Amino acid sequence: MNPLLVFVGGGLGALLRYAAGRAALLAGWAPPLATLGVNIVGCFAMGLLAGWFAHRGGPASVKIFLVTGLLGGFTTFSAFGLDTLTLYQRGAIGQALAYIAASIVISLLAVAAGFALMR
Repeated sequence: MNPLLVFVGGGLGALLRYAAGRAALLAGWAPPLATLGVNIVGCFAMGLLAGWFAHRGGPASVKIFLVTGLLGGFTTFSAFGLDTLTLYQRGAIGQALAYIAASIVISLLAVAAGFALMR
């Protein structure tokens, strides 16, 4: 059942990301700003949902659908934000900083490497 929840939620999240991106572009936003907006909204939603489930609980199936599926499809940056916050809250500040640096630097290098390989 969980894979189906992730699948459906992820599909809906991807559609929402597409719609939000299109709306931002139609409003005249440059592509990086559209992506930034989606990432900020996704991270805020991730914080709301993570806080809700951490402090109020709820069915695991709803959490899987919304957090892993919907927000995972909407933006994986929200998962990065939650992972970083989790490390910080556990007191692993050095690991959180290393994760931030590695995620940004290595991800950018990976994009550049993939792009270069396709030349």
